[in-house]
Amino acid sequence: MASPIDSIQFKHGPKIKNRFFLAPLTNQQSLEDGTLSEDEYKWLTMRAQGGFGMTMTCASHVQEIGKGFPGQLGIWSDSHIEGLTRLADGIKQADSVAIVQLHHAGLRTTKEIVGDTPVTAFDHAESGARGLTNSEVKKLIEDFITGAKRAEKAGFDGVELHGAHSYILCNFLSAEINQREDEYGGSFENRGRILSEIIDGIKSACHREFILGVRLSAEKFGMRTADSVETARKLMNDDVIDFLDMSLWDVFKVAEDEQFAGQSLLSLFTDLERKNVQLGVAGKIRTPQDAEAAMNAGVDWVMLGRAAMLECDFPNKYVNDRNFKPVEMPVPSSYLAAQGLSDKFQVYVRGRWPEFFAD
Repeated sequence: MASPIDSIQFKHGPKIKNRFFLAPLTNQQSLEDGTLSEDEYKWLTMRAQGGFGMTMTCASHVQEIGKGFPGQLGIWSDSHIEGLTRLADGIKQADSVAIVQLHHAGLRTTKEIVGDTPVTAFDHAESGARGLTNSEVKKLIEDFITGAKRAEKAGFDGVELHGAHSYILCNFLSAEINQREDEYGGSFENRGRILSEIIDGIKSACHREFILGVRLSAEKFGMRTADSVETARKLMNDDVIDFLDMSLWDVFKVAEDEQFAGQSLLSLFTDLERKNVQLGVAGKIRTPQDAEAAMNAGVDWVMLGRAAMLECDFPNKYVNDRNFKPVEMPVPSSYLAAQGLSDKFQVYVRGRWPEFFAD
């Protein structure tokens, strides 16, 4: 089995120095027009300097109406390229591979945030989001591709398509949410068509060595586990992406779906044939031992979220001592500030995970 500190080479792009990747964490630190802030730049470049082999941005929306939260980093306008260029340079100067996560919030936003009725795959009564017209779906595909082209122009090594967590691509993949009757709804093939067309478009529009990955989730957000498994199987069998990022919330849990009773949720994905696609995972990987256990379970790399918030240099510490003991929660807000979490980020964290704070 590979070690987390072994280098890894995708089909495309530069060699990655280790298998610790920074998760694309919501942090609400950028400016309201989507441009990069000093706080976001500091947060991400500190992780690159801390040894992460790949540093991924937060979800970056490809349409203005796709904004999902305040202070979100944007990639829907050429006005964002200047800040993105600075960010890509800062990450790469620290010998970390730089990736933008391309995103559209879909039904997981509000009229207050976007100034209009949210949009999604199909009319959704609970959220009040309306279904996109066929021509709007085509425009959405085009805007994901344009977002990738902006990332490339800014100097990023690649992009990840956010197909998880009930954001818009996940809405299309979901048999529960997507009740469309055109070529983008109904059958499993049709529900996945938008993702396939975005992938094809990015591969045609960007240079050959541009890295392309996809994030999926399972069991939640209107996704049946079997559909998540089949989507992962198709992406890897078609060999059309460089990496697949499975967001499982807990990589060590047992599958909840009765169809897979008693099976490790992670094993449903590690057991799939991968061809040239590298499989990674995120979810409660908090310690060196957790990272090693996930690698030993058969993934190619691990993604750290909350662990990276608490230890900006987790990979460097692991290189120096494979048994190092990460700081445990709760911690003072001053400690988090020293780890690059701005006041805005800490307000968000306190609302989501108050257990972080000792004060």
